[in-house]
Amino acid sequence: MASDGRTGSIPVPGTYLNLMKKSNVYTRTGDTGMTSLVGGQRVPKTHVRLEAYGTVDELNSQLGLLLTYLQEQEDRDIVISVQNLLFSIGSMLATDTTQRDVRPGRYVTEEDITTLEHAIDAAEDGLPGWRGFILPGGSRGAAVAHVCRTVCRRAERSIHALAAVAPVDSLLMAYINRLSDYLFVLARKINKLQGVEENILQKREKSS
Repeated sequence: MASDGRTGSIPVPGTYLNLMKKSNVYTRTGDTGMTSLVGGQRVPKTHVRLEAYGTVDELNSQLGLLLTYLQEQEDRDIVISVQNLLFSIGSMLATDTTQRDVRPGRYVTEEDITTLEHAIDAAEDGLPGWRGFILPGGSRGAAVAHVCRTVCRRAERSIHALAAVAPVDSLLMAYINRLSDYLFVLARKINKLQGVEENILQKREKSS
């Protein structure tokens, strides 16, 4: 330790690792294809529960990419709120509730679903009416929103696969379903804000 003449002893640069416990990213416990659920239960990494919360994690990462394209603060606030709740949803899915309770503060409420429904209504306001099936694309931000939407749909399928063999909260499943709807409408809103035409499915002419 050294002194700066004012505050007494201060750490010498380079000695901080000696003053705090280092947290290793690697644990070596997953090298054989097993991992731990919340509570310590060991399961294969191919387990349906892993697929469910792993896909939610993938969705959260894609939403982080989507954030870099969002220009309106209202949209950013909604997506950040979704990311926070997805973290809790991941924890819920990583908990085998036949073995232990979900951690306090990890839950989805009716209000969460209603909030998302209101966000859908607000984002949809002023958008063009039905003109046909919309192809993913347009602006870069809208394209990323469509990627998020499809990952969300895959997460929903994985969660329902888990629900077929284990208890899953019904509000959690409803929230994920609304989220994919929100992401579809958000993609349309982004294209409108950026003045980019939507790609409408072109019907193929019947062959003669």
